[in-house]
Amino acid sequence: MIKASVIISIYNKIDFLELVLAGFEKQSFKDFEIILADDGSSLNSCHKIEKISNNISLHLTHIWQEDRGFRKNKILNRAIISAQSEILIFVDGDCIPHPEFVKEHIENLKVKGCNTGRRVNLSEKFSLLLTPEKIKRGFIESNFLLLIKDGLLGNSFDVEKGLYFHNKFIRDLFNKKKRGLLGCNFSIHKNDLLEINGFDERYEAPSIGEDSDIQYRLELNDIRINSLNNIAIQYHLFHKLQERPQKNLDLFASVKLANTIFTPFGIRQTSKNN
Repeated sequence: MIKASVIISIYNKIDFLELVLAGFEKQSFKDFEIILADDGSSLNSCHKIEKISNNISLHLTHIWQEDRGFRKNKILNRAIISAQSEILIFVDGDCIPHPEFVKEHIENLKVKGCNTGRRVNLSEKFSLLLTPEKIKRGFIESNFLLLIKDGLLGNSFDVEKGLYFHNKFIRDLFNKKKRGLLGCNFSIHKNDLLEINGFDERYEAPSIGEDSDIQYRLELNDIRINSLNNIAIQYHLFHKLQERPQKNLDLFASVKLANTIFTPFGIRQTSKNN
């Protein structure tokens, strides 16, 4: 059995996806599959994904659902069901992984634990410099001083989160602080997600449903969130921010009020409907 299943949530933006997949081609650890959790990309985008999958060294599966608005959590639940590994790593389709990303998530995942890394937010200028070929040559890591300069000029930000530490003492020092789960950068054992019935599909807008809600219910179930700051690193490609609607906050408030680990609106519901 393969060691890990990397689940990448996507919706069109195939130019971004090519950069992200280039980052996964460059991983030091190779024993993983890629599942593209596609929330309704266009037919044209699907044709492009098929062409990419035929010309890439990765084991790639494309799972698609009809575009009926933001239903990211539903397609993520379908991806969980399809995953061949017991270790799941969640990534967004606009986040390029550091070459040690998969290795670090796997090596640091403990029993009853959930890892969460962090990301550098790239400027539009720096994002436009990137090509799949450059990423596979290690352009970002070998030009980190250029990224620092871009950060000092006020374009890229959270650049310090791109410093990769090898030393255990420094790693422990930078991860004393508790950090919240990032939906675009976390790993967990499949069974621990199944126990809470996966993602709550009532969240039909960005934010909270992919991370805060999941963290809340995992911690209710005694899963410890482990910070991999400066260890499991991503580079987030520039794009305009999506709106964060009030309805997600209201739904999350009701979830906390109910104080329930298991959502009735998750994986088991998805299994029945497919």
